[in-house]
Amino acid sequence: MLNPDNHTPAPAGPAQFGTNKCIPKVIETEVLRALSHYPELKETHINFVFKRRIRGSVMQAQPKISTMFSTKRAYNINISAMFRLTHSAIPIHQIPSDIIVGWIGHELGHVMDYENRSLTGMMHFGLGYLLSSKYVKEAERVADTYAVNHGLGNYILKTKHFILDHASLSEKYKRKIARLYLSPDDIVEQVKKLEAKRTLPS
Repeated sequence: MLNPDNHTPAPAGPAQFGTNKCIPKVIETEVLRALSHYPELKETHINFVFKRRIRGSVMQAQPKISTMFSTKRAYNINISAMFRLTHSAIPIHQIPSDIIVGWIGHELGHVMDYENRSLTGMMHFGLGYLLSSKYVKEAERVADTYAVNHGLGNYILKTKHFILDHASLSEKYKRKIARLYLSPDDIVEQVKKLEAKRTLPS
């Protein structure tokens, strides 16, 4: 099993990464753990917001429109309050902790991607995401890659297996995940390459 702690740990623990963040208490531990892998986002304003329902998704990262023209953007990560299964639903915070970390880690990958885009780039991104499934696939894989490169590979892998192997999740949702996102094998391969790069002599 891949070791999620193969990255360099933050010296003062995950709590320091709560700066400029609004986090629901029930998922605070998981969110801070994911944020600790993204020191570049330490000062970035991010609100983690529970929603009754998010169409076609469990979580969704979005820039706040009011800050799009600012040099410092702020973001919302919308989180479905209920994890919907085929015939039932459970509160999202009741799914395993590592799975939430992986999911949040992926959404933070989107934030990293957004941070590296200009205003024009963000406008093109939004249009492409709405109109092209090929563009969606590229964007989701970029977010997965950011997460893996920031030491969250094991969490992302666990999240993929949780979704794809879950007996009570809709097949339509599983097919969407399999089609658009990195596969578990892709993630393992990326982690192996990352670890090999780290062991090379400087």
